[in-house]
Amino acid sequence: MTETSTETRSVVVEREIPFPPEKIWRALTQPHLIADWLMKNDFVPVVDHRFKLSADWGSVDCQVLEVEPNKTLSYTWAAYDLASVVTWTLTPTGAGTHLRMEQSGFRPDQRQAYGGARSGWQQFFAKLEQVLARIE
Repeated sequence: MTETSTETRSVVVEREIPFPPEKIWRALTQPHLIADWLMKNDFVPVVDHRFKLSADWGSVDCQVLEVEPNKTLSYTWAAYDLASVVTWTLTPTGAGTHLRMEQSGFRPDQRQAYGGARSGWQQFFAKLEQVLARIE
């Protein structure tokens, strides 16, 4: 008899960013800014809105789960065999904002997707910080 593990893993990236939550929120929710650091999209910050993130390698099907302006944004992230959830949490600090992103739902047999997300989100965060530095 074999047991199937129901345990999943998460990728978590946290950064202290020297901008207020309102500015970061704009970069996380305005389609033209999302396209600059993540992927082309048809995002709308409304619960249950279905949207697509598109890149040269393919696309990600998403659905908005939670929207709490300047605090929390959560959406599903489904691509290939991966069904996960991305949650952004913004916490004001004395120096700006503590930004936390968690992508949860990686099964043990999804090592490649997990590894890709770990490196991919580091690159996305670097681009996000560049976008934040140039917008008003």
